[in-house]
Amino acid sequence: MNARMPASLGLVACLMLAGTSAAVAQSNNGTPHQICHRVRVQDRPKDSHQIAGTLVGAAAGGLLGNQFGGGKGKVLTTAGGAVAGGYAGKKVQEAHQSNHATYHYEERCYEQQR
Repeated sequence: MNARMPASLGLVACLMLAGTSAAVAQSNNGTPHQICHRVRVQDRPKDSHQIAGTLVGAAAGGLLGNQFGGGKGKVLTTAGGAVAGGYAGKKVQEAHQSNHATYHYEERCYEQQR
């Protein structure tokens, strides 16, 4: 059995393949170029560990805890107040820093094929 393809189909197939390879060759021949964008970046807070808020909260909590109890109970309420106040002070400063953040702009670039 001799199966022959009509000449017109062979021509169409050759043209399709030629067009595909030409498109691939053009996309691979592109030279890289640089694309840059200005990006808004949040500044890191000066006291990123909230040390000031922790210390102020611990002092206030210790003073408040010292007002309660007697003897060993007074020591425990003072210590407990200092720990709780320190934690609360840290969280208050953390919330303040996130609500009053400062920003700057940076230029970020990357290479892309044409």
